Amino acid sequence: MSQSIEAEQAVASTPQAAARGQEPFSGEENPFEAMMARFDRAAELLALDPGLYRVLRQPEKQIIVSVPIQRDSGEIEVFTGYRVLHNTSRGPAKGGIRFDPKVTLDEVKALAAWMTWKCAVVNIPFGGAKGAVVCDPATLSITEIERITRRYTAALIDVLGPDSDIPAPDLNTGERIMAWIMDTYSMHKRHAVTGVVTGKPIEMGGSLGRREATGRGCVISIKQAAQHLGFELKGARAAVQGFGNVGSVAAKLLAQEGAKVVAISDISGAYYNAEGIDVEDALRWVKDHRYLAGYPRAEAIGGEELLTLDVDILLPAAVANVITRKNARQIKAKVICEGANGPTTPAADRILEENGVFVIPDILANAGGVTVSYFEWVQDRAAYFWDEETVNQRLETMLCRAFRDVLSVSQRYGVNLRTAAYMLAIERVAAVHRLRGLYA
Repeated sequence: MSQSIEAEQAVASTPQAAARGQEPFSGEENPFEAMMARFDRAAELLALDPGLYRVLRQPEKQIIVSVPIQRDSGEIEVFTGYRVLHNTSRGPAKGGIRFDPKVTLDEVKALAAWMTWKCAVVNIPFGGAKGAVVCDPATLSITEIERITRRYTAALIDVLGPDSDIPAPDLNTGERIMAWIMDTYSMHKRHAVTGVVTGKPIEMGGSLGRREATGRGCVISIKQAAQHLGFELKGARAAVQGFGNVGSVAAKLLAQEGAKVVAISDISGAYYNAEGIDVEDALRWVKDHRYLAGYPRAEAIGGEELLTLDVDILLPAAVANVITRKNARQIKAKVICEGANGPTTPAADRILEENGVFVIPDILANAGGVTVSYFEWVQDRAAYFWDEETVNQRLETMLCRAFRDVLSVSQRYGVNLRTAAYMLAIERVAAVHRLRGLYA
């Protein structure tokens, strides 16, 4: 039994586990507790002070707001909005806003905490936040979405700001919604405040390279992993679950590196071609048809089958909890790069580690997006903008350094990369709390 697996089992009976007031949690159901299972393991290995443990476990603010709007029909409807600020000891809170009919406060709390650790792993001066509105954009007109966005922003006007809390796009939101947030905030402040959001249109102070940053960051991490493990990316077989912004960019860049992308999927289905899929061709198909459904130059397969294909690289870039104890033993990939947040459950982590799968954890693998969001914020504050080559070069420098930092912790403590990433992040945040002290 490896040292890291022994440590994980030991955490179940630690003071941190007892502080939760419940039995050890498998992490297969509740996203916040799934994140905390990893946090607890890292905190135990660091021998984190119990007082600091309690501080870092709890979000600083959990805000629930009503978002009433008038529908196009004239009917008044009230939606629920959330904003959670997990930790701001290192700088302003940073985190996306999603529009999703199934989003819960626990999910938002988990995502906010993930952002705290993600920012600390890449060592940028932000804390973690996340926001959401419980709504289904597919049932709303564009004017109704605008009303929801503006009313939600107005409800949080005293929380948001370039020095306090900086939103970004997330599930079912994008540049247009960020533009509405910036405009609403600026109208309240009576002057243009470009730094209040990131992921904006380029014309409004957005950064070149921001849209591709998360997918590009995944490929940078995969290249680092290939170098560490001693295999060539050229000719390596890859499967990409999720052909949205992150997955499609990552697939395209992997193909440019010489990898053979043999499987891709989106919400409409999964497709496999043993000889490799022409990613550019698949992108044209999606542009014309919106989804992969019916893609003619690959064989339709099941979504679960994609996860267990005989490939070198598996990139889950869709949703959380897709790799669980039920399918982890069937996974054949050498490397898993987590483009999505929380695609692997804690129970699956143990199985993958036993089987020797090298997992690049989400808080490292998909940190490219928040890194270029940081670049956007810096450019807005300076009113001086960089060319795309500069953005991409600085992104690669920061992510390569973060990978090396995490790998160093992994080797020093004999733990996997996920535990090492949490240990690195927690220690960086805890160090600031020790230096700042407790205001009373």
